[in-house]
Amino acid sequence: MPLTRRTTTALLAAGVLALGLAACGADGEDATSAGTSDDKQITVYSGRNEQLVKPLLEKFTAQTGITVQARYASTAQLAAQLVEEGDKSPADVFFAQDAGALGTVAKRGMFSTLPEATTAQVPATYRAGTGQWVGVSARARVLVYNPDLVPADQLPASVFDLTGPAWKGKVGVAPTNASFQAFVTAIRVQHGDAKAEEFLAGLKANDPQIRDGNGKIVEDVNSGTIPVGLVNHYYLGEIAKEQGSTPEALKAKVHFFPGGDTGALVNVAGVGVLSRAADDPDVQKFVDFLLGAEAQTYFAEQTFEYPVIAGVPGPAYVPALSELAVPKVDLNDLDTLDATVTMIKNSGLVP
Repeated sequence: MPLTRRTTTALLAAGVLALGLAACGADGEDATSAGTSDDKQITVYSGRNEQLVKPLLEKFTAQTGITVQARYASTAQLAAQLVEEGDKSPADVFFAQDAGALGTVAKRGMFSTLPEATTAQVPATYRAGTGQWVGVSARARVLVYNPDLVPADQLPASVFDLTGPAWKGKVGVAPTNASFQAFVTAIRVQHGDAKAEEFLAGLKANDPQIRDGNGKIVEDVNSGTIPVGLVNHYYLGEIAKEQGSTPEALKAKVHFFPGGDTGALVNVAGVGVLSRAADDPDVQKFVDFLLGAEAQTYFAEQTFEYPVIAGVPGPAYVPALSELAVPKVDLNDLDTLDATVTMIKNSGLVP
């Protein structure tokens, strides 16, 4: 079965989140043991999809003999659970899908400071300035387009252009998807809430093509059902793999918004080490493994994400991470999901 992240991340209202917490916390794990010894076992709260990262965790165990007790749920659920559990959490590591969740936990003072030798491997843009979390893979927001319907010389220079009349009925979006929510949060951080509300209202008024996930958008653009769509770059590789093809062979192509446009946001999956596990050598081995060449190559070749360390090539069908003109957004500030979800709902993009 091919690796895929074709599951939809629903908008998390407070009641739904509470139910998620109850479900995740119902297994009665002992949270009192201090993870400070080389006991060949670590507990990882993983907001990354199990099908995607379980093979990587198994590689780590095979190489080190360290067992990974992984608890899988959405990144938002696990961040909330960590905050609720506080210093009684059994978690040693939070392996999160996005930087905003890592920032949420870090601002609660729950992470230890990672060694400088660890964080220095990753560009400053993709790690916490405090050293309390570090990115392990990156993904860029792009506009996927069908060149039969939109020639390259007619592509928009800014994501904000998509609210104009030329794009009425032509833009695919997935407003319940976590990556879209992070993108809207980035607009709020970079330009303010008023600009974000204006963009969402303009998008809604322009009759967008609503889909339940990025993968469906790429499929529909590739088939010519819709001309363009807002997605993360790796979905092109994922859809090609599902179809037994290559990204280069697909009709759909990716357009990177230039000039530091918010539509070119680069977010990261990353890890933070809980304070209880600050001195656990097994935990440090896990972080080092994720930043090692084997895991970084896995991200590039199996999940089509960008590696974040030097010397490991990224996916062949996109520019190198260092070549991207990313917006000036501190990824730590993408931690106000509730306000963004409310704003998206109020725009009418979600019933």
